[in-house]
Amino acid sequence: MDTNNFLKRCIEEVEKYTEKHCDLSDSNIHFDVYVVWNCKTLQNNKALLSTKLSDGMYYEVTYNGDKDEFYFDAYKKFENKCIKA
Repeated sequence: MDTNNFLKRCIEEVEKYTEKHCDLSDSNIHFDVYVVWNCKTLQNNKALLSTKLSDGMYYEVTYNGDKDEFYFDAYKKFENKCIKA
């Protein structure tokens, strides 16, 4: 699978997941999905994605080219702090 097709599929999966799990009491559920990072190694792909929603979620999508399978992980960021060296 080439990188463009992989990223298109990743964005579609994040959109579907977000629409299914969003707070239905929100009146306007418009959001954009963006790719934070992606990598292709041999026949495998991995991408980290997020949305412009302020829900603290980020997503990891992996494609296993040997098995022709996608793996989807959804994470919630609980904290972001600076630790000085």
